Amino acid sequence: MLTIAFVTGTEPGKWFRRYAQMSGEDPATLPSDDPFPLVGKDADAALVRLPDERVTDEYHVVRLYEEAWGVAVPKDSVYAEVGEVDRGDLAEEIVNFEYAEQPLIDDLRTALSVVAANVGIAYGPLPLLKTLAKKQIKALPIDPGEGVNTTTVALVWRKSDDCDAIQDFVGITKGRTPRSSRNTSHPRSGGKKTRRSRGTHNGRRT
Repeated sequence: MLTIAFVTGTEPGKWFRRYAQMSGEDPATLPSDDPFPLVGKDADAALVRLPDERVTDEYHVVRLYEEAWGVAVPKDSVYAEVGEVDRGDLAEEIVNFEYAEQPLIDDLRTALSVVAANVGIAYGPLPLLKTLAKKQIKALPIDPGEGVNTTTVALVWRKSDDCDAIQDFVGITKGRTPRSSRNTSHPRSGGKKTRRSRGTHNGRRT
């Protein structure tokens, strides 16, 4: 059984469903604020947020998409009412959180609770802000501005763990269909076979 971990703020459900349709087996899935440490242990591969200095040459990396940048503002603020904002408009606001490489997502959750109390703002990847936003918060798109390193969602796995199942999942993330000639879900001669299940996982199925 293939096991995929995925970082908070991503929604890979459609890929999991397509993989199940193609292979006849649901992948085990592990949602995590920081899925990278699970790679090669509890998970065969993980959807992570780059940049991440832990992703070395020991790993295969398939970059999938860049994330839009965003800002979390109080729902009752003038910014939320207007629905659009730029950094110049927010120059006088208290910044409770500015996303940087390998942040603690719990720190962002704490910052958002402050924003929900109508104090300040928080910057980060827009999908992540939308996932974590409370009812008292509005997540808006914003130009990240100069000097801000935006984020990319990528699939990573150990080169030593490469197998047909992972390659099939990569193909799905790249838009290949079950009829693709590169689909390896059916038996074939040669090549590295699908890895055996890592055992029981507590991840959810999507």
